[in-house]
Amino acid sequence: MASLLSIVVLLAVAYSGFCEKVFLQRAGKEFNSRQYRSVLTVNNGEKFGDWTWPEICPDNFFAVGFSVRVESKPHGGDDTALNGIRLICSQDESRSFLYYIESHTGYFGEWSHPQYCPSGVLTSFQIRVEPHRGMLGDDTAVNNIKFRGSSNPMLEAAGMDWGEYGFWSENCTNGGICGIETKMEDYQWELDDSTLNDVRLFCCDKHQVCSKVSDPKP
Repeated sequence: MASLLSIVVLLAVAYSGFCEKVFLQRAGKEFNSRQYRSVLTVNNGEKFGDWTWPEICPDNFFAVGFSVRVESKPHGGDDTALNGIRLICSQDESRSFLYYIESHTGYFGEWSHPQYCPSGVLTSFQIRVEPHRGMLGDDTAVNNIKFRGSSNPMLEAAGMDWGEYGFWSENCTNGGICGIETKMEDYQWELDDSTLNDVRLFCCDKHQVCSKVSDPKP
């Protein structure tokens, strides 16, 4: 009986480890030469900070999941809410080898547990933003993000709930999301930090595999 219990525990650990989909490698800027079809944007991003740098999934990889860096415990002082968005890239449905991309991120909070499309790829997004609160207010800017996937699920990150969601971005067609670039406010040194203010995502096409055409008979 003890032996059987040990086997069950080992199988459970192995299964949970497989489902965790451990990140194997960050893509960074290494694949930024990849061609993309379009850029997805939304109209409710905030005004602080600057656009940083894009990061793109490797060729034939697409975003199938995501994680967010969020300062989730209000301090009663300078709250920053969402600090970063990490996209998880896979080449196929087996998801046996993963890259991740995130562009520039803020300095506060912890990364959430990853969420994945049950199948398919991410195709559009929507952000929750708290508008500028004035000179004496505490700005948090982007608070949360939602994604839609090609298999039609809607996934919401574990962000904060200040502000409102805006309109959805356009939808990637003939492929999926393959890259990210963030608009970040630099660390304000004891002043009001808003960190992540906006994000834009890139769409790439899926390559079509041509079948071999038989030679015509004479």
